[in-house]
Amino acid sequence: MTENLGVVAHAANDLRVETLPEPSPAPDEAVIAVTYGGICGSDLHYWRHGAAGESILREPMILGHEVVGVVERVASDGSGPPVGTTVAVHPATAGAGGPRFPADRPNLSGGTYLGSAARMPHTQGAFARRVALPTRMLRPLPPGLDQRTAALIEPASVAWHAVNRAGDLSGARVLVIGSGPIGALIVAVAKRAGAAEIVATDLREEPLALARRLGATRTLSATAADEIAAVDADVVFESSGSARGLASAVTGATRGGRVVMVGLLPAGEQPALVSLAITRELELVGSFRFVDEIDEVIAALADGSLDIAAVITQVFPMEEALDAFAVAADPSASSKVLLSFGAPPVVE
Repeated sequence: MTENLGVVAHAANDLRVETLPEPSPAPDEAVIAVTYGGICGSDLHYWRHGAAGESILREPMILGHEVVGVVERVASDGSGPPVGTTVAVHPATAGAGGPRFPADRPNLSGGTYLGSAARMPHTQGAFARRVALPTRMLRPLPPGLDQRTAALIEPASVAWHAVNRAGDLSGARVLVIGSGPIGALIVAVAKRAGAAEIVATDLREEPLALARRLGATRTLSATAADEIAAVDADVVFESSGSARGLASAVTGATRGGRVVMVGLLPAGEQPALVSLAITRELELVGSFRFVDEIDEVIAALADGSLDIAAVITQVFPMEEALDAFAVAADPSASSKVLLSFGAPPVVE
C-alpha cells in the first residue's frame, strides 16, 4: 500500500504534501480511496492568505472538498455503499443547536464543510489518498460516468443551486457576471434550464471562450459597462465575488429582475448600488453552497443533459500540488484544475 499523502495548508504561503496517518473510521464512516479532487477558490485562499473570508487557519488543515473516489472499506455499522463503489461526496454537515434556519435549507444551518477553518478544531478536508468519510456524504455514481468529470459534481451543485434560486429560466435572458469555474458551470446549468439567451462577462478572453463553449450566446468584457447595462437581463448571476461585479449585475438587470449573488465578496461592508436596486424593484437573492442538488447533477451528467467536462483544463498528480495551485490561481491559464491521487481500482 502506498503511503497516505495529503495536501495540507499550515499557514499563508505554506502548503505541503506530507504523509498522513491512515484513516481511523468511526462506525458510520467508510474509507474512500480518492481518485480526483478539484481545487476550489477557498483552497486557494487558505494557501495564499491563510484564511478564506472570516475562516482563519489556526492549525494545519487538509484541504479539499470537491472529490470523487472509490469505497475501499465499508462502514462497520453496515451503512453506505459496498466496497468498489465509485462515489461523489456531499461535503456538508448540517449544524445542530445553532442559528435558526428553514428546515428544507440545511445549507444555512451554520454547519461544517470539509476543508474549512470556520471552527476549531478545523474540519479536515479530503485531499488525501485515503480518507474516512461519513456514509451520509457518499453518493454512488452510475456506471460509465467518467471520474474526472465527476470531480465537478460539487461545484456544479453550487451552480445548480444558484439556478434554482433564480426560479424558472425557460425563455429567459440571463447575464452571468464572471466566467470562472462557477460562472462557467452556471452558464451550462442555465442552458439546460431553458434560458433563451445567456450573456457572460469576464476580464479575460480565455474564460469567455469557455463560456461560449458551454452555452453562452454572447460574451462581453467585464469592463464594457455600457454594453453590460444594455443587456437588460431577466436574471443576473453575480459570480465574480467583487463589488464591481455586483454593480454590473445591478445595472445589467431589467426592471423587476432578479440578481442571484453567488460569488462571495470579502467580509465587511461593501459598496453597492442600492438606490438603483430599489427604484428598479430588483430582487437581490443570496445563494450559498447547495442542499440536495447534488443528486440532480449526478442524474443530469448520467443522462447526458449536462455537459461540463470542458471546465476541466488541467490535471496534476497530487505530488505536484504546489504547481497545480499556482496554475489554478491564474485564471488566464486555467479554469478548473484537478489533482489526481492515483487511487488504484478497488476490487471487493
